[in-house]
Amino acid sequence: MNTPTSYTALIFFLSLVFSWSCAASADGDVDGFLECLKQEFQNYSSISDLVYTPINSSFQSVLDFSIRNKRFLSASTPKPQVIITPEQEEQIPPIIYCAKQSQLHIRVRSGGHDFEGRSYVSEVPFVIIDLLYLSEVTVDVDQKTAWVGGGATLGIVYYNIATKSPRLGFPGGFCHTVGVGGHISGGGFGILLRKYGLAADNVIDARIVDVNGRILDRNSMGEDLFWAIRGGGGSSFGVILAWKLRLVEVPETVTVFTIHRDLEKMPLNSFTAGSMSRLTLMKTYSSESSLQETPPGKES
Repeated sequence: MNTPTSYTALIFFLSLVFSWSCAASADGDVDGFLECLKQEFQNYSSISDLVYTPINSSFQSVLDFSIRNKRFLSASTPKPQVIITPEQEEQIPPIIYCAKQSQLHIRVRSGGHDFEGRSYVSEVPFVIIDLLYLSEVTVDVDQKTAWVGGGATLGIVYYNIATKSPRLGFPGGFCHTVGVGGHISGGGFGILLRKYGLAADNVIDARIVDVNGRILDRNSMGEDLFWAIRGGGGSSFGVILAWKLRLVEVPETVTVFTIHRDLEKMPLNSFTAGSMSRLTLMKTYSSESSLQETPPGKES
């Protein structure tokens, strides 16, 4: 006759087996992912230098390169199983396929500026597709348009537009290290908002890789998806490869001025005088880094 003790032991044993099986499936198949890449790419050596695993000496520098929120630089932050930095759009569909086959979550990183770390952190085993090499900008001055790669930063976009024409610009944000992939797909607030609208309002076409590995433009993706990626978050629907932007006219000469204020003498201090000690003020500092940063491994 079975006793309550034997039932308890059986339940405990089954729970251990279940937890072990769940842990095994939750690990993801990294080896299978890498093997799948070899199968999908006829010439694996062509992308082997673009694949980074934790045993690679450049892994940490590539991971940390565009992380702007320093709290995610800690050792306790979940790290990707693999980082891939494709140089061609056609390399991305096989990566998506292999990640699906290996049950690995995909994070897509453009500029890495999101302070929640959604483009490079996950609670489940994951890989990062870092678009930093897909940053080409092609400007058509006559048509007042520009195709920009999903890995380009706003600084790269503004610089390339300015070298082609001093009277054309794009109404995006003012922080030059922000990636256009996340900036535009999140709407894109900027200092020209009142005159020209959001950055997303000035997108006239796009290329995206969907979950099935198809490369779609505005016509093939349909107007619903095209509407969604301009404000609804691009990584919710696929990998944004490039945007076609409508450029706007700007004056050749602008006036810029800086107002310095003494925080100790501002009225805000009297307003917060009786507040909790936990209430703090956030102070913003301008970046002194270059408009075009050099990715790890690409130093001249």
